[in-house]
Amino acid sequence: MIASVPPPRSTAAPAVLSASTADLIELARAMAIPGERRILGITGAPGAGKSTVSTAIAEALGDAAVIVGMDGFHLANQELSRLGRADRKGASDTFDSHGYAALLERLRNTRETDTIYAPWFNRGIEESIGSAIPVSPTTPLVITEGNYLLMEDRGWGRAGAAIDEIWYIDIPGDVRLERLIRRHELHGRSHDAAEKWVAAVDQKNAVLIDATQNRADRIIHLTD
Repeated sequence: MIASVPPPRSTAAPAVLSASTADLIELARAMAIPGERRILGITGAPGAGKSTVSTAIAEALGDAAVIVGMDGFHLANQELSRLGRADRKGASDTFDSHGYAALLERLRNTRETDTIYAPWFNRGIEESIGSAIPVSPTTPLVITEGNYLLMEDRGWGRAGAAIDEIWYIDIPGDVRLERLIRRHELHGRSHDAAEKWVAAVDQKNAVLIDATQNRADRIIHLTD
């Protein structure tokens, strides 16, 4: 496996692309070069469809791609309670951003022949499970998705520097809000509680994330 150093994040305006999921799969496929290692970042506000797009790409590419999500670096609920941040879980300072950056750097720079294991966030229990995602040394494309890939404070800038391309998924706000409310309902919140959480937490995060989109390599307007 050849480890390449990603170029500095461009200061030019991002390319704006209207594309279907099938189009994005083909763009990602071009990054999956056997014998090399590339990292593709997919970001956007909560509810934009990052996980859906990432999963579609990974399923289409099979053994050539693996998803390592930012959400695996959520601080544990016990730690959030200790820090007094349980009511803002999902904000940028409720993740181990430096741990996330260190894993991306290891995935990019490794010359070892062993499998690297990444954590996975289990939404059923709202906790991360360590060493749950195996990344083979022969897998050419790592897809990492999450809200804060384009932020620059704490460990986020270091994480972004390890990523070859970052795509920002942009969808209409009303569609995104409907998705978010439905997601929270599926995970046990009442409709009223879901709406309150979206307004108090998710939307505040969305404003912060939206302000970072001009640092992306591509802004994607999904056509499907």
